Amino acid sequence: MGASKHLSNDLKTKIIQHHGLGEGYKKLSQRFKLSVSTVRNIVRNWKTTGTVLVKARSGRPRKISERQRRRMVRTVTVNPQTSSKDLQHQLAADGVTVHRSTIQRTLHKEMLYGRVMRKKPFLCTRHKRGRLRYAKAHLDKPASFWNKVLWTDETKIELFGHNQGRYAWRKKNTAFQEKHLLPTVKFGGGSIMLWGCVSSAGTGNLVKVEGRMDSSQYQQILENNVQESVTKLKLRRGWIFQQDNDPKHCSKSTKAFMQRNKYNILEWPSQSPDLNIIENVWCALKRAVHARKPSNLTELEMICREEWSKIPPTRIQTLRSR
Repeated sequence: MGASKHLSNDLKTKIIQHHGLGEGYKKLSQRFKLSVSTVRNIVRNWKTTGTVLVKARSGRPRKISERQRRRMVRTVTVNPQTSSKDLQHQLAADGVTVHRSTIQRTLHKEMLYGRVMRKKPFLCTRHKRGRLRYAKAHLDKPASFWNKVLWTDETKIELFGHNQGRYAWRKKNTAFQEKHLLPTVKFGGGSIMLWGCVSSAGTGNLVKVEGRMDSSQYQQILENNVQESVTKLKLRRGWIFQQDNDPKHCSKSTKAFMQRNKYNILEWPSQSPDLNIIENVWCALKRAVHARKPSNLTELEMICREEWSKIPPTRIQTLRSR
């Protein structure tokens, strides 16, 4: 019976009426926008039983009662990180023994699915207000403004890939609700540290950071790579420099360096790495690098540079337009 049992009896009756007027399965499927097999099943059932009604089927009673189902849904809605094993123990306390797959199917019927929690920086009220001010101030900026921005950032790339994610029960399009997010802090470990820059015209220079980067090394990286990248990317006069609020970026000596070199700096709210399009570029880079399975740090750095140069400008332009 498949899909036919979910159709209304009125629709099935109309199909039988048109079939009685001589219409074949193919014509009926086109008229009612159904598959030929569905139409055939409806007609066959009518010819066999003399009715379009689907008889109730006997079967094993459900182990999870309606009340327990509602409690399960309420539990994972309040605490999305509740595991199916936790729910299994909860049901066992009521004397109900079920497999975890039964619990998962029950929640799937409520459009709740276990998904890896999205990682997002932890934000307090002050951070949220700052991000809102930034959004309002830049909401109506034209494409010509964003085309002039040189986006910069540092990242650490692990030799053996990413850490495993965590799951939470959620409905579709609720990934970024606060209770479904996994708070993180920046720079959670890795093997080599890189500084890079991009614009809508493509990728600029990529530099390996030696040791722990301080203000002096950061300024040296900017001295050796920013103007070269601006020239390479053909950024016009009045280009804008973006960086986050890392202490070495905002130190007195770094500010003085930028004033001497007449950097036009983009205002940046605190705790906002996810507003920087280069974060998406880093993600694409890491996927490409780890797919090639580097075996040592030297090979890791070489592959990073190769994959960085392969990232097309169209990829960055797509990120900018979001």
